[in-house]
Amino acid sequence: MKIIHFVLVLALAVFALEPAAAVAAEKTGIVLMHGKWGTTKSKSPVVVLGKALASKGYLISTPEMPWSESRLYDKDYEATMAEIDKAVAGLKAKGATRIIVGGHSMGANAAFGYAARHDGLFAVLALAPGHVPSEKGQKKDYGMYVATAKKMVSSGKGKTKEKFTDINQGKKKTLNIPAEVYLSWFDPDGPANMPNNVASLKPGVALLWLTGDKDGFHKRGSKGFAFNKAPANPKSAYVVVSSGHGDAPKKGEKEIIKWLDSL
Repeated sequence: MKIIHFVLVLALAVFALEPAAAVAAEKTGIVLMHGKWGTTKSKSPVVVLGKALASKGYLISTPEMPWSESRLYDKDYEATMAEIDKAVAGLKAKGATRIIVGGHSMGANAAFGYAARHDGLFAVLALAPGHVPSEKGQKKDYGMYVATAKKMVSSGKGKTKEKFTDINQGKKKTLNIPAEVYLSWFDPDGPANMPNNVASLKPGVALLWLTGDKDGFHKRGSKGFAFNKAPANPKSAYVVVSSGHGDAPKKGEKEIIKWLDSL
């Protein structure tokens, strides 16, 4: 009887440990995308943040995206989603069982777009989200270029390159890209529309929107403009740190890690 009792107790103990072991075995992979005209060099805000998160046990991917300094929109918005697919697949190949998509500024815009189009994601990590073509100010900034691109597309010249303007934190850059590509990124009613993508996040996906108190978009009301449109989730949070736009990932590192660890 003592032997039977011992075996029963041992079996119950093993069974009790199984859920904890299963949770411990979960690996979280995070795609971190750089901001507009950004890079994946060692001092890039998302690369620095990625190293900090990797030191905490997270699997990290920091791919160079089509809006980088060297690529300057060499793919349209929807084709960019396929690049994020590759980054996600790479994390899964390394053992990630939970996937978070995130990014800084324009990287956050793309993360919203990807999460709105894909099931099975764990969370979205949006750091000082930027590029908001449907916002009043940006609609004015890009309006004449969007109108030109639309005319070109409607007349069958969508693949023809034209000189368009891009703006990043007050700095301007001339883009020489196809009209249809420009339109996909800058049309206020197009696929990069941030409020629409945030509203289309899948139920159950947690969202961290981290912004700086000196960030222009935060000051203009980013919480009401987009964050509040996300499906309700008790884990979602709008966090304001003492920073501007560019240094938000660095200044918000502790809050980011705290939030990730709470999931």
